[in-house]
Formats: sequence, C-alpha cells, structure tokens
Amino acid sequence: MHNVSDIMTRGIRTVAPTDSITAAAQAMRDLDVGSLPVCDGVRLVGMVTDRDIVVRAVAQERMDVPLSKIMSEGTLYCREDDSVESALESMRRQQVRRLPVIDKDERLVGIVSFGDLATRGNTSGVGEVGEAIRDISEPSEPQRT
Repeated sequence: MHNVSDIMTRGIRTVAPTDSITAAAQAMRDLDVGSLPVCDGVRLVGMVTDRDIVVRAVAQERMDVPLSKIMSEGTLYCREDDSVESALESMRRQQVRRLPVIDKDERLVGIVSFGDLATRGNTSGVGEVGEAIRDISEPSEPQRT
C-alpha cells in the first residue's frame, strides 16, 4: 500500500489571496492547468479554478478584485501520509479530480490527481481509478433557468 507522498506531484505553483485574477489566469495558461492552490505563505487557504474566474469574476464584471474574493474556500485536501486508497475514496466521494496535499504541520506540499494515481499508483488500483473517474464525471444537465 502506497501513501499519497509516494505518488503526489511536488513543487507546485501557488498563488496568493492578494494576487490578481489576471495573474492567476496567466499562470493557469502557462502551466496548462485549470486550478491553482491559493496559499497565505505556505498555508493552504483555498483553490481558484478557471470556472471561479469565469463565473465569479468575468460574468459579474469583477476583474479588479483580488483572488480572495472569488476563490473557493473550505478546500478539500488530504495528508501526505494518507493511503492512496483513502485519497481515491475521498476524491470519489467529493467528486473532485485532484486534492491538495498537506503535511503534519498543515503546510501545502503537493497535489495528488487522477493522473498521479493512474501512472504512479499501485497498478492494482487502476480499475478503481477508472471507476472513480466514471463516478466523478457523471454528466449533469445544465441549469436552464
């Protein structure tokens, strides 16, 4: 059984709550990612996604506010000593594709994603990853109100 620390991606890019929406969007473009952890120093305080930028900033014409005004707070995370299986179950239950990883001092140390699970995890869990992806990616109908 592997721990999350064995397969997670380290050295990830973060943004600060005071950073601009434009800076976050440019970082996402440069890194070809759809979300970034928001950290106050080394402490995880939230996540900002491309959807947050579109729905909470662009659509409301609020491009001049700091990330703290549009980021998702109460971020789900796992710990580096959690088992890969528990991280996968948490992702499935919460319907997310990636989880920030914190250490025992609650500092952000990485991110674990389905890609990490599929390529670096125990190969016996690949079927579980596929099943979790199906569960999380279940199509939903758009809200048409």
